[in-house]
Amino acid sequence: MNTQLKQQVYATLCEESPDAILFADREGLIQFWSRGAETIFGYSSAEAIGQPLELIIPEKLQQRHNDGYQAVMAGGTTKYGSDLLSVPARHKDGSRLFSDFSIVMVKDAAGQIQGIAAIMRDSTAQKIKEKELKERINQLESPE
Repeated sequence: MNTQLKQQVYATLCEESPDAILFADREGLIQFWSRGAETIFGYSSAEAIGQPLELIIPEKLQQRHNDGYQAVMAGGTTKYGSDLLSVPARHKDGSRLFSDFSIVMVKDAAGQIQGIAAIMRDSTAQKIKEKELKERINQLESPE
């Protein structure tokens, strides 16, 4: 694949994916926010770019997230490299949602971390179904 086509494919994937694709720099400030991120989290790109990741993190989890993010930036590695993570997130309207996501460490040519990219999917409907199934199983298994 030639370089121009490759760049076009990357740009199309990032912009057209229904999944949220975002990039936060070393300070945790959002520098890239895809159309999928707009749809999932409710913030336009103009609203999200330059804002801290706390924009989409529930308040009670923000300190833990910030501590972990700073440790990754300082140490250069993450224990979540190839894992699919599932965490609560926050929509612009304040509602809670669940997000499944993976992260990619973004490094420069010298190997220095520039930030973290994430690909995120809204898994709220799936989490609700799982909870309902667990409740139903508990009801069926409990003695009457």
